[in-house]
Amino acid sequence: MPVSGLDPYDDANIFARILRGEIPCRKVHEDNWALAFHDIAPQAPTHVLVIPKGRYVSQADFAARAADAEIAGFTRAVATVARMLGLEASGYRTLSNVGIDAGQEVPHYHVHLFGGAKLGRMIQPD
Repeated sequence: MPVSGLDPYDDANIFARILRGEIPCRKVHEDNWALAFHDIAPQAPTHVLVIPKGRYVSQADFAARAADAEIAGFTRAVATVARMLGLEASGYRTLSNVGIDAGQEVPHYHVHLFGGAKLGRMIQPD
């Protein structure tokens, strides 16, 4: 059962289907814990999604239910992808949306990795 009041995991979500090979992706990296691929609607010159291979709806769900090895492996995968894409020197941003108010569109925990340009402020002041 997921935490934080989100709906249960939906095995028909697009990321679950990508993990099963039912939908193709432009893969950047894959290991035992994660799959990274280019976003189909990039918001920066480099915009990659990194998803854990397990059935988690949010970061809270992942932190509560994933084994320590999964958490470490996923965290390392995000850093590995940033290094592979040459983003470490100039910098990059990671972002994870959780829930409706944050704009989470796919109910599978994922991290957006943005880079390749000056990204500016996260939230513009009023």
